[in-house]
Amino acid sequence: MDLVGKRIIVTGAFGGLGRQVVDMALAAGAAVAAVDYAPAPTGATELQLHSFGGVDLTSESAAAHAFEQAVSALGGLDGLINIAGGFTWETFAEGAVDSWVKMFDINLKTAVIASHAAMPYLLQQSAGSIVNIGANSAQKSEMGVAAYTASKAGVAKLTESLADEYKSRVRVNAVLPSIIDTEINRRDMPDADFSLWVQPQELGQVILFLSSDQASAVTGALVPVVGRV
Repeated sequence: MDLVGKRIIVTGAFGGLGRQVVDMALAAGAAVAAVDYAPAPTGATELQLHSFGGVDLTSESAAAHAFEQAVSALGGLDGLINIAGGFTWETFAEGAVDSWVKMFDINLKTAVIASHAAMPYLLQQSAGSIVNIGANSAQKSEMGVAAYTASKAGVAKLTESLADEYKSRVRVNAVLPSIIDTEINRRDMPDADFSLWVQPQELGQVILFLSSDQASAVTGALVPVVGRV
C-alpha cells in the first residue's frame, strides 16, 4: 500500500486495531497523528507519528483543539480514520438506557464530531478521505447487541450521507467487520475459535486501501470484512 505523502489522523489509535492501523500506515509512508481518549504511550515513537492522548471525542471543543494541533503537526490533512468506539453485550430486558447512550456516544457521536472537526482541513486537499468503522452485525442484529448494532447502523448511514454530500471533494467509506481478533475480544469470548476471526492486519489493509489514491473512485461504500465467521 502506497501512502507516501499522506497525512492521516487515526482516532482510537491506542487500542488493538488502532495501533495496528497506525503501524501499517507509517510503514506505507504516511505521516500519522494518533488521537485517543487513553493517555498517549510513553517512550520513543516513529519520526512520522504524533500522539495526542486524553482527547474526549464526544466533546466538540476538545476534538477541534486536538485536530488543530494534529493538523499543525502534520502540515495539513489528507485522511481521517475513525476507529474510536466500543462494544457492550446485554439483553434488552436486563439492560439499561444508559447503555444505549454510551454506545451512541462512543461509536456514532465520536465519528460525527471527528468528521466535523476534520472536514475543513480535508476540503483544502484535492483527494481527502474518511474511513469509518461500522459493523457487519448492524445489517442483521441478534440478541444482546441491540444498542451496539443500532449505533453502528448509524455509522453506516452517516457514511452514506457524507459521501453524497461531499462527493467529488471528500471520499467517505466504511468497513463492516465481524469479530476482530483483539486481546479484549479473546478475553471476553475465551471459548471461541479465534482462527475464524478477522485479523487486525487484514482489516487494516482494507482501511488503508480506502484511504489511498488507489481507491480514488470509491465513495459511499460499506465494505464487509468478515473473515471466516
